[in-house]
Amino acid sequence: MTAAHPMVELWRGGLLESTHAGHAVIWGPDGIEDSWGDPDKVIFPRSSCKMIQALPLVETGAADALGLTPAHLAFACASHQGEARHLKLAADWLAAIGLAEPALRCGAHEPYDRDERNRLIKSDESPCQLHNNCSGKHCGFLTVTRHLGAGPEYVEIDHPLQRMIRETTEEVTGETVAGYGIDGCSAPNFAVTVAGLARAMQAFAAAREDGDGRARAMQRLARAMAIHPELVAGEGRACTELMRAMGHAVALKTGAEAVFVAILPEQRRGIALKIVDGGTRGSEAAITALLIRAGVLDPAHPAALKRLGGVQRNWRGLETGTVRVAPGFLR
Repeated sequence: MTAAHPMVELWRGGLLESTHAGHAVIWGPDGIEDSWGDPDKVIFPRSSCKMIQALPLVETGAADALGLTPAHLAFACASHQGEARHLKLAADWLAAIGLAEPALRCGAHEPYDRDERNRLIKSDESPCQLHNNCSGKHCGFLTVTRHLGAGPEYVEIDHPLQRMIRETTEEVTGETVAGYGIDGCSAPNFAVTVAGLARAMQAFAAAREDGDGRARAMQRLARAMAIHPELVAGEGRACTELMRAMGHAVALKTGAEAVFVAILPEQRRGIALKIVDGGTRGSEAAITALLIRAGVLDPAHPAALKRLGGVQRNWRGLETGTVRVAPGFLR
């Protein structure tokens, strides 16, 4: 077993203050092209695997039967902010399948979007399940469940949908899942290696419209994410800003506890990484560094500088430090 590799450093006052270490894999058309740390490290991919969880939505025919658009497919892969557009899309989607918010099994939490949070406070309203950052994924789950005529408890591990997702996960990662945990949204999250996750992202990157059924489903989902970055996350978020910065040519997805994946269709490469301390700052900086290395992200773009290499400032605008690539990373 290989130790986690230092990837990102925070410098303040000329001194090294913090280091983020992790595991990362770049998987190309012929297999692993580069890696740091332990490629065989077993992790929970958390929300970074939502495009895998969305494959049954397309492959069962449920998406086409309902007439879902690329916007819906992007939203099915989302960890959204709870912005007004996200709430409307979720509510309208549920209505289209004859259901409403109580049918969701994701739970409610305060929206991350400040405007919507302030609206709730001013109107003395409580957040509902539509505000959950995973409500788009759960709309997709319910669509498959209705299409198959399966039971309403779609997050249970023995539900037909979750059995399908487990099988799909094993097929696209090329490995038997190491177990499962319950995610923040109550759905099972299947443990895989960093290499397996990167392999799955490479499959999405290599997928083309003229391929087999799975390839077409993968291509549709990855393309939907890239062209609708505002639905995958939201304003100010790394996924949204970096996808825009790369001209909507790359699909990105973060996951809780500092997981990040990238799908690079033009290069037919997939990237997966996990920062072991679970810090979002580290995962966002590390994926930014890997995208720059791949030549798909301009290091001088504001979205890149916001996460790596740019000056860090405090609330008064004073320069406090910088986030840098650790020595030896991106060799």
